[in-house]
Amino acid sequence: MTAGTRAGRREWLALGVLALPTAVLSMDLTALHLAAPSISADLAPSAAQLLWILDVYGFVMAGFLLVMGSVGDRVGRRRLLLIGAAAFVVASVLASLATTAEALIAARALLGLAGATLMPSTLALLADTFTVPAQRAFAIAFWMVAFTAGEAMGPVVGGVLLEFFWWGSVFLVAVPVMVLLLILGPFLLPESSRDLSGRFDLGGAVLLLVGLLSFVHGIKQVATDGVAWSAAAWVAAGPALGIVFVRRQLRSRDPLMDLRLFGRFAFSAGLGAQMLAVAAVAGTQLLVMQYLQATLGLTPLHAGLWTVPSVLLGIGATLLAPVLARRVRPAAVVAVGLGTAAIGAAVVTVTAPAMSLAWTVVGFTVLYVGVTPTLALTTDLIVGAAPPERAGTASGVAESGAELGLALGIALIGTAAMARYRTLVVRDAPAEVAGPVVEDAGRTVGGGLAAAEGLPVDAGVAMLETVRSSFAGAVQLAAALSAMVLVVGAGLAVGLLRGERRGTPSTPDSPEPADELR
Repeated sequence: MTAGTRAGRREWLALGVLALPTAVLSMDLTALHLAAPSISADLAPSAAQLLWILDVYGFVMAGFLLVMGSVGDRVGRRRLLLIGAAAFVVASVLASLATTAEALIAARALLGLAGATLMPSTLALLADTFTVPAQRAFAIAFWMVAFTAGEAMGPVVGGVLLEFFWWGSVFLVAVPVMVLLLILGPFLLPESSRDLSGRFDLGGAVLLLVGLLSFVHGIKQVATDGVAWSAAAWVAAGPALGIVFVRRQLRSRDPLMDLRLFGRFAFSAGLGAQMLAVAAVAGTQLLVMQYLQATLGLTPLHAGLWTVPSVLLGIGATLLAPVLARRVRPAAVVAVGLGTAAIGAAVVTVTAPAMSLAWTVVGFTVLYVGVTPTLALTTDLIVGAAPPERAGTASGVAESGAELGLALGIALIGTAAMARYRTLVVRDAPAEVAGPVVEDAGRTVGGGLAAAEGLPVDAGVAMLETVRSSFAGAVQLAAALSAMVLVVGAGLAVGLLRGERRGTPSTPDSPEPADELR
């Protein structure tokens, strides 16, 4: 399609196909949140291993999204999308068959690598396919709705599978959807690539990934073993390698990331707000999913069903967001959304110790509905700020921000919450329970429930109450941290996006910003 050409039937059918991998990736994530207690009981991972199982997928994906966005720009976005879909099928089967925590972590890392080929390809193909600003904004909102719908289906489908099958079955949900993409993609999706000269910056990609994983590994060591020189060294290595990466990009003739994009307020502010919003919702969502099961005693299926209202309302809010953005400034829409989400997180913070199902659902629903429409708007701002030949790279940056926020939310907020849980278990454990049992109970909430079941009746009841109240305290801390992060995100939107006009900036119809970046 040429710039400014309205999309026809084939393009709208292509949008439906591009929504498939997006829905699967989010479905895979939320189903895994539900499966966390079952994984803890079956594989007996340590607290650090459980967090790696949950977030290594996001970190590997974030580390490779820029790489794959650049690869897609060169070799073809449809080709890379189909290769990634096939790889995702293989990695999903391996994850479902894992028998140790280490094997599951490795399979999840492979899933992250495969997922990194999917997301920038779908978003870049959308940017190429829908060149009319209003149509592109709607297409990206629909794409985000597919992500949200996947989150809605994930808990329900995952809950049904966990009710009747083993936890590995949640990974197999992706297989038929990816097979459908492999069948329909060659017929409905156009090939899209740009003739970009220059070498591919493999060294920069390695620096980015190693720096990211080093930082996260250090944070996990601090949470597990306390502050030590080795942990401090890992934490310091992350930002140091990040600085080397930035210097390399500034000197390179063929950078992996075009840092000039960050000169656009729409791009940098959109990316920052997006990362903070995703981190806040991810850190709370993981704990709330476990809270519904471990503390409130719901089955995985019932826990999944109670998340459906938040997702359905989130879909409506996401579809409404581009309509609002045409009438008011993006800064106002993003700031109000994140402020609303902060109120929801505050509700969870205040009510978590009461162990109330109703208040937990209300608070999380408000949090989720506030965040979801802002993600569609910030994604459109990020992609719209880039010139067409860098659509894949910009899409990779947008998805890197989302996945990095997701993984950091789980790692940092989740790590802080689990450290709080361990402290409360050790402090409040019944005096008659032996020290080693208390230590085991403090590693994960699944381990705590198992430890309580193995004790004599009176001690077991007291220990169970300790585990539940301690985890409620962990959820309270996670929600409080999320509320603070969301307030910062709202302030960032007001401060840096206030100059953006109504409608979609940096589009093919208004090429000046793109021309400045060429």
